[in-house]
Amino acid sequence: MSMRRRSRRTAALVSAAAVTTLLATGCSSSGGSGSDDPNAKITLSVGDFGTFGYKEAGLFDEYTKAHPNITIKENTTTQEGDYWTSLQTRLSGGGLDDIQALEVSRIALATSDQLSSAFSDLSKAPGVDKDAYLPWKWQQATTAQGTTIGLGTDVGPMAICYRQDLFQAAGLPADPAAVSALWAGDWAKYVEVGRQFQAKAPKGTYFMDTASGLYNGVVSSSPEQYYKNGKIDYKDSAGVRDGWKLATDAVRAGTTQGLKEFDTPWQTAFSNSTFATTVCPSWQQANIEKFSGPGNTGKWNIAQAPAAGNWGGSFLAVPASGKHVAAAQELVVWLTAPEQQARVFQKVGNIPANQKAYTLAGVTDFTNPYIGPKAPTGQIFSTAAKAIKPAETGPHHGDLHGAFSNGVLLMEQNHKSSDEAWGATLKQIESSIQ
Repeated sequence: MSMRRRSRRTAALVSAAAVTTLLATGCSSSGGSGSDDPNAKITLSVGDFGTFGYKEAGLFDEYTKAHPNITIKENTTTQEGDYWTSLQTRLSGGGLDDIQALEVSRIALATSDQLSSAFSDLSKAPGVDKDAYLPWKWQQATTAQGTTIGLGTDVGPMAICYRQDLFQAAGLPADPAAVSALWAGDWAKYVEVGRQFQAKAPKGTYFMDTASGLYNGVVSSSPEQYYKNGKIDYKDSAGVRDGWKLATDAVRAGTTQGLKEFDTPWQTAFSNSTFATTVCPSWQQANIEKFSGPGNTGKWNIAQAPAAGNWGGSFLAVPASGKHVAAAQELVVWLTAPEQQARVFQKVGNIPANQKAYTLAGVTDFTNPYIGPKAPTGQIFSTAAKAIKPAETGPHHGDLHGAFSNGVLLMEQNHKSSDEAWGATLKQIESSIQ
């Protein structure tokens, strides 16, 4: 999963005019298959972002081989923020794909009264097994009226990926179980291990890539994030407060390299071996391998995160105005079945949202030949996925998350004090989001 769907850049919000047009557009179609002949030749377009892994795992080829009348065209956008901006335009103006991916930070807006009518109800699609999906994942894509607009593709349970050679050089253990024990149950312990590492770190190296990753990890593992009782409530959020404090502590201790995730300097730092840990949702594994390169094979390993949390994950939705709604629903149901999700995980590292996949061979016993080939990678991620305690989300969850992550970068890259960065973050939120 390269550059997988995790840019937290603020995207344009849906305007009232766009919503009005959307409602007219979304309800204008009967949502039929486009033909009474089930064997009629059709093309199903799939709009997504980053790397969903279907092509890489050979699933599109397998499906079209079994359905020779169907051609699949994947329309991929690299950055999720760019994809979402484009999708909003097409929701109001037409030109939607038969299947549209939705990132978890957007799902509260997609299930809102303003937008949900644009998508078909997948809970009624033939072959759907509601109980197969993680309950909180299913609920995220379900409206207040009980309509389920998307089926979960993956979730983002977190681990900590670490350079075992740099740990050894700093006098720390390198075995995954021993490393996990260093910070078990408390993100503050992770920050403290950073201080220990930095005291003996090889010259030019840092304990973590960025404190914004630490902030994301803390918030993502907290039941209190940006919303409470349907309203934005970040100022009194325990998750935001704890995440900001620990990020501040890491910056002050000089344990972070201060990189912006996914940008070019961050990518280059992997190959230059300048940091020892990164907060590691399951999809991060592919980034590590891609950017670290063959020369660092066997140097990375993986340990449990201090607390279970979810960072990322997506859904597949079927626009109600599509020409081939029935065929698109059938494809979505198949792609999100446990067997297919297990194959995607093995290929690109996306942990399934379908919990029945966790018992399949190749998931629970999965090991990554590049990152910790002896570490129980599949077990670490699947255990974390089942332990996730969902937090309330809202329409601007992604925008708020991005604003605070960028606020942490103000401390790292612009040398702002914690109070200055906090004030600038609140000012941005109040002017552009609230």
